[in-house]
Order: sequence, then C-alpha cells, then structure tokens
Amino acid sequence: MSEATRQAERYFDAMRAALDGLDRFLGDENSPFYRHGLIAQVVSSYVDRLSSTFNCWRNRIGFVDSFRIQRAESGFPVYQNVLELDRDRKTLAERLSELPSADTLRRDMVDHILRNKAFPGPQQSKLAERLYLESIAKGDVIAPFMLPETIKVSVNRNNGRPFYVVHWGVFDGTQSLPMVYLAVIEDSSRKLTDMLVTESNRLNRSVHIPLPVAGLLNPDLAHAFDGCVEKNGAYSLSPATIAGNIDRDFAELHPKQLHRFVLGPFYSPGITEHNNKVGEILSKVHREENAWLLTWTLQEVISRHERPARRGLWSSDPAQQEFHIETNDVEAARQGVSYYEKHALVPHDAYQALYASGKADEVFRGYSVHVISGDQIISEVQG
Repeated sequence: MSEATRQAERYFDAMRAALDGLDRFLGDENSPFYRHGLIAQVVSSYVDRLSSTFNCWRNRIGFVDSFRIQRAESGFPVYQNVLELDRDRKTLAERLSELPSADTLRRDMVDHILRNKAFPGPQQSKLAERLYLESIAKGDVIAPFMLPETIKVSVNRNNGRPFYVVHWGVFDGTQSLPMVYLAVIEDSSRKLTDMLVTESNRLNRSVHIPLPVAGLLNPDLAHAFDGCVEKNGAYSLSPATIAGNIDRDFAELHPKQLHRFVLGPFYSPGITEHNNKVGEILSKVHREENAWLLTWTLQEVISRHERPARRGLWSSDPAQQEFHIETNDVEAARQGVSYYEKHALVPHDAYQALYASGKADEVFRGYSVHVISGDQIISEVQG
C-alpha cells in the first residue's frame, strides 16, 4: 500500500468515526445539544447524508488518481469533490448501464489472478467505480446546495400570522465547510393566512399538510425563496446579513429566527495542517482511529422588533425586522449573531493526550467539550 493510499484510508476511518460520534451525540437525549430539539434532529439528517457521501468518496479513490482535502483550513474535502459527486449523480443510470455487474467483475478478478498470476488492476478499478455509483444510488448525498424543506407549521397567536420552520443545506465552496440552516419565518400573505389561520388565531386543522413539505410551504414564493437562500448561503455572510436579505427580498416573509450550524474544522495528524500544535499532540495517540478532533459552531440571530409597514399616497415600505446583535460579546458581534456556541468532539484517547500535554485549556478555550468513551459521550468536560 502506498503512503498516499494509507493516508487516505486513515482519513476516511477518522472521518467515519467522527461523524458516527457526532450522530450519537445529536441523538443523545442527555447531551446539552439535545435541548435544541428540532436543530439536533435536522442536523442529524444532514450528518447521515454526509456519512453516505464519505462512503461514496471512499469508493471513488479506487479508480481516480487523487482526492484532495482542504488541509490548511476546514479538514474537509475541497469543493471540487462535491461538484464532481453532483455531476456523477446526474449521469448515474447511464454510467451504471455501461459497467458489468459487481459479481461479474469479482469473477473476472479471480479469473485474471488465476490465469495471469498478476494483480487485476483494470478489473479492480471498474469494480471500485461500480461500487461508487451504486453507493450514490443507495441514498441521499450532499450537494453544493440542498433545497429547503418545511418541517413545521403553526400560528403566531399575537398577530395571526402562520409561520414555518424551514431548513436547507450548503457546502461552502470557498471554505469547504458543510453548513445547515434552520429558520422560523412568518408569512403575512393574505392567501396563506386565510387558508391556514382560524378566526381565533389558531392553525386550521381541517387543512391537511403532509409534513415535511419540499420547499417553502407558500407555493407562490417557494421557487424565489430557493433562489434567495442559495444566493445567500456563503459562510462569508453573517447570519444577520442572510436573515436581513430574506427580509428585504420578500415583503410577505418575516424571518424571526435563523440558526446556522457550521461543521468543522476537522483535525487529523499527518493529514490536516491547520493547527500544528493540535496535530503534534494527536500524533502521539496510540490508536490511529482515535487520533482526531471535530469541532462545530451553532450560530443564532433573532428579530428583536418588527418595524411596521408604512403605506402612503406616493410610496410604501414593507414591514422590516430589526435583528439583535450581541455587541457586549466581541465574538458574537464579529460573527453577526445574537448568540453562538462552539463545540468540540474528541475520542477519550485523544483527550487524554491533549490533557497530558498541558495544552487542553488552550486548545479547548471557548468550546463545550464532549468526549467519546466507549458507547458513552461525556459532556461539559473541563480542560
């Protein structure tokens, strides 16, 4: 096995362990993150998609010359890999029809070995491609932009507006960071209000809504909303800017709360290079599959006030949200958020190595630390 292949295998093993651990953490009702309810549930579905995607990429390295990750930044695969996966998903049926079945290729490999006493390189490459395409076909994989989905509908009893809980996903092309957005959006359009809201400002239960619904629930605005959030999905835009742009682009939509879950950076010694100190310490972990550290940030911006719409003889202004930025917290102000949390997930072996180095306080400063120990995840660990 070449050094490049060995490193790739190490990377995929570590990432699989990290995503499995994150999925367990998100589903653990005893974890502090579980109190976020819908956020943990939604993020978990995207983590499942990301895990499926890494399975696809692992098969792909069996028939391509290289696989690049962003070593010095996020620790995740570069954007080009996501674009290629999206392209391959669209040509899936045609390419599968051109390849022999997996069983046929395995028989050909055995025949080649017996007849030629040599390694069946071409057959193995075709088998890897076949398994790659089949793994894409098995389930959802990530894409540059994952379309919005409405998962909850209710009514604001104070103003009689229906509101939606909507989520969507983005893989940021510049930073190579997977991100999940979750928004609470009120809708003041007459059509939806008349349909969904009773005279007592309650949700009209006679209207059957088969949740989840693909896209925004308001069909007149759904397509435009897709375009808006795709255009405003970049990590470089603050949550306050994104929420403000939604508010500006739609007179009848009123974003009251926006969460952004940013996964990464991911650290693995000898592979990632964005923190030499962390990499040096993790390289001392005896079991390579436990030599990693996964971080994420949860950001939130909320509307503190809605400026009422103004209608005049010659002009009118729609209702406008005023978003709260926590200026008393320098980091919150820098991020453009009302509130944020930073989390770190680490195997017990790696945490012990960091603790023994005397650098745990420095590495984990500002983070809520969660340690995987066997089947348990221990939270609120002190450095």
